[in-house]
Amino acid sequence: MQIRFTRIESLGCVLGSILALSLACDKDPLANNGGFTPREPITIPVLGHGTIVNRFAAEVAVSGTWAYTTTWSARPAPGNAIMIWNVAGDTPVLADTVIVAGANTLGDVQISDDGRLLVVATEYRPGSIVMFDRTTPDRLVQLSRFESANTAAGVHTVKLGRVSGRLYAFLCIDPSPARLVIVDITDPANPVEVFQRAMGAPYVHDVFVRDGLLFTALWDEGMAIWDIGGGGRGGTPANPALISNILTVNGNVHNLWWFHNPNGEKKYVFVGEEGAGSVSGGASSGDIHVVDISDIMVPREVAFYTVAGAGTHNFVMDEAAGILYAAYYNAGVRALDVTGDLSRCETNARATDGRCNMGLVRREAGFALTDGNPRVSIWGVAINGNSLYASDMLSGIYKLSIASLRTQAGARR
Repeated sequence: MQIRFTRIESLGCVLGSILALSLACDKDPLANNGGFTPREPITIPVLGHGTIVNRFAAEVAVSGTWAYTTTWSARPAPGNAIMIWNVAGDTPVLADTVIVAGANTLGDVQISDDGRLLVVATEYRPGSIVMFDRTTPDRLVQLSRFESANTAAGVHTVKLGRVSGRLYAFLCIDPSPARLVIVDITDPANPVEVFQRAMGAPYVHDVFVRDGLLFTALWDEGMAIWDIGGGGRGGTPANPALISNILTVNGNVHNLWWFHNPNGEKKYVFVGEEGAGSVSGGASSGDIHVVDISDIMVPREVAFYTVAGAGTHNFVMDEAAGILYAAYYNAGVRALDVTGDLSRCETNARATDGRCNMGLVRREAGFALTDGNPRVSIWGVAINGNSLYASDMLSGIYKLSIASLRTQAGARR
């Protein structure tokens, strides 16, 4: 709700006889908000729900009319399955289940930028990544499995990125010690490890790769930015060169997204913080942090988003619309409008350390699965066209419509 003072309330300021106080009372809390105009958040429509009950769902990836969810831990069936969903209609339909031999639990599932390859991470010992051919999307064919002494402790996450025309997998390895392993998978049948280094305290949890830069989530060592071919430091995937590092508020740096704004800006990195929580979906914690990398040598945290009693997990961006969609465990899915200058806001929308509170600036564009009925624990989100897919640890996969948010974004530009 936007707050404005009445004449009587303003009179109280005048009687205070302090001009600065009077000005503060009259100030609109949204006046200095970087050109952002708030809108009322919508309830994002849920189109359909594909259910699984004997396994915890984990990460989700989508390409065309097919979605893939991994599974985690044991419930009571082990988390060693990739679930393949036909999402051509509103309700996801389970088409096949692929059991990954030798895995206790799975983490990330990734689809290559050309759509030909699907890669999953396996835990615990022996940790590995398994590569599948997607020529027939609902009938995965295993091409290879990569493991080495450096992945033995378990591969918690894997991200794919292309550098100088070659495709690489970036593996975050469980302690001890936590380490980053980079594997050239240009020929997925013959993967080659090109780099490994211990990093993170106590974890290196995830990475983001774009334009020859590598962003690493190093938990309590913050976020580090590396040149691997685009930072002008001579770095490569085989020899990353450190550019800078920032310790974000509260630590626990879990995941990252470098936002490329439609107007050409590449100013902000969104950093997920993962705090304590419960698998049952009853509670979670951890904020979204906004880091300004206009000066890549001196990153600055300028804003944050927080939800009482809940915390973010993974997120995805609809960059053309300027909207970040966050999986928020027991608080469902949250959509944030991240257009404009995120560092500008009035004093009454700032934390004591100067960061803008995106909730107080009313950047919430939409919500889904937030009412606790059904109870959810949303792990991951993925976008394909006008649809958003959310993996629910407790029940499977939801398909939601984001068409109206995209339409609104187009009308605002």
